[in-house]
Amino acid sequence: MNHYAWWKNLLIALVLLLGGLFALPNLYGTDPALQISGLRGRGMDAATTDQVTAALKAGGVPHLGSTLTPESLTVRFADTNEQLRAQDTLREKLGEDFTVALNLVPASPQWLTALHAQPMFLGLDLRGGVHFLLEVDTEAAVRAAEDRLVDDLRQLLREDKLRYEWVRRFTDGEQTGIDLRMRAAGDMDKAEALIARSHPELLVEASADDSHRLIGRLGDAYRLEVGRLALQQNITTLRNRVNELGVAEPVVQQQGNSRIIVQLPGVQDTARAKEVLGATATLEFKLVDEEHDLDAALAGRLPPGSRLYRMRDRGQILIKDRAILTGEYITDASSGFDQQSGGAVVHVSLDGRGAGIFERVTGDNVGRRLAVVFIEQKSETVRQPDGKSVRRTSRSEEVITAPVIQDRLGRRFQITGMESAAEARNLALLLRAGALAAPLSIVEERTVGPSLGKENIEKGVRAVQAALLLVVLFMAIRYRTLGMIANIALAGNLMLILAVMSLLQATLTLPGIAGIVLTLGMAVDANVLINERIREERRNGNSPQASIASGYERAFGTILDANVTTLLAGLLLFIFGSGPVKGFAVTLSIGIVTTMFTAVLVTRAMVNLIQPRGRRATAIARS
Repeated sequence: MNHYAWWKNLLIALVLLLGGLFALPNLYGTDPALQISGLRGRGMDAATTDQVTAALKAGGVPHLGSTLTPESLTVRFADTNEQLRAQDTLREKLGEDFTVALNLVPASPQWLTALHAQPMFLGLDLRGGVHFLLEVDTEAAVRAAEDRLVDDLRQLLREDKLRYEWVRRFTDGEQTGIDLRMRAAGDMDKAEALIARSHPELLVEASADDSHRLIGRLGDAYRLEVGRLALQQNITTLRNRVNELGVAEPVVQQQGNSRIIVQLPGVQDTARAKEVLGATATLEFKLVDEEHDLDAALAGRLPPGSRLYRMRDRGQILIKDRAILTGEYITDASSGFDQQSGGAVVHVSLDGRGAGIFERVTGDNVGRRLAVVFIEQKSETVRQPDGKSVRRTSRSEEVITAPVIQDRLGRRFQITGMESAAEARNLALLLRAGALAAPLSIVEERTVGPSLGKENIEKGVRAVQAALLLVVLFMAIRYRTLGMIANIALAGNLMLILAVMSLLQATLTLPGIAGIVLTLGMAVDANVLINERIREERRNGNSPQASIASGYERAFGTILDANVTTLLAGLLLFIFGSGPVKGFAVTLSIGIVTTMFTAVLVTRAMVNLIQPRGRRATAIARS
């Protein structure tokens, strides 16, 4: 009657054993570390490790060891002070060819790492870090869209041989739009029909005081769509940029219609975080000036309409000022290999308007070189001699590559000249999401220091310990043997919660700890129901064996219904909640699932194994 098949007992023991194994890394904590990565596709090798080790030794900074992968080098330190000293030393020694990012890495032993057992992530309130609330300038995105429309309309009118005096963008108070004046009144209807056909998002009407003028304004729905796309593009860009900071579990999410929340757990260099997040980058495609002499330009005799640009690691190049295409027209980019040469390339896709422009310009310039120019505006905090901090904005421009135009290019084309597949992947990433679609401003900034995060962890651990102790005492006093069995299952439940969160690489926050404490209190509800059912069966005169079997069977339906309804509530909190609410929902939902396993299966197996018959069964049933 009270007997599990051997395979059931083995399966329960195996689950508990694996749970203990994957929960174990959380006991070892983390070590401060530096994550060093090569820029522009540069790989990491043993020579880099030797260079880093020599730099740290020369700077008098001790370290605990290093881990080398083809993409990065991770160096561990005993405390954050040595970590920060090492970062300053390595940035000075390694120069601009490497990224030196602060990080925290698990301190688990090698045998656990080999089993891919990793600790769960700690949230901002436990680990320390920085919280930003960023405002997206959606009006700037609308202005940029209007500027593109001005260029498009000029091109359309020239192609249809419709003469105009001007096409320009105007601002009238809070209203913006496009002002167009034709040379002949007879071309007004043709121009209006052409604009309506090619750009339906632009609402055009004749000017009341000038028979030669058309006034165009973007519709409200299109303006909202431009702002929405700019917001989504910026979110994608920010998610890629935080990788440079070495953040293991960043939070980048939308808030409202124009704001973005960025949380970087474990980041201590907040100034560096602001510089990376706030940098504004754009891409432009320009023709190389091959008609004039580069040496003369280097000597100071610049031809009109051209200027010198810095090539990435290869000197300077003379480029025409006029941009034939910008990154706004790019819809997709991916890396690959050229079928003929086998070299790394980047495949680029353009939208309809960009394809038309590119096809016309490249068709007229086959055999000439086309430069891809990366323009970035960075804001940095500079500390003055008097101790005050001043934010300065700098603009950097460099030519990523300047390949030869081999044929007329249309909607899809490829960029050659990549030194490696890694550089091609980096460039494709840059083309997809390297540029912010609209400027960002920091509305709110909060920093949680590592000491405060450590204090929160200690308080959370004390709360879990107190809850566990009170529940254990109550169950032991109230139900004696069955209560102690429930207490052992409760400890297993806590272990399984930590194991599942580690396997899912979930983030533990203060609300998550509250969810664990609540789960511990709710977990014994199932055992209370089972134990009371067993007592009721004994009062009705049933045998100990029958009482134990009936207690588990009759209480199971009630336990299942109660836990399913709570699980549904937890899932709804996770779906519709955000931030702290999600952290609470994750631990609550995981705790409910593990509670069903430990409170029912584990305790039943323990009752069966202790003594399935005789006096001990009577003692268990009476408890």
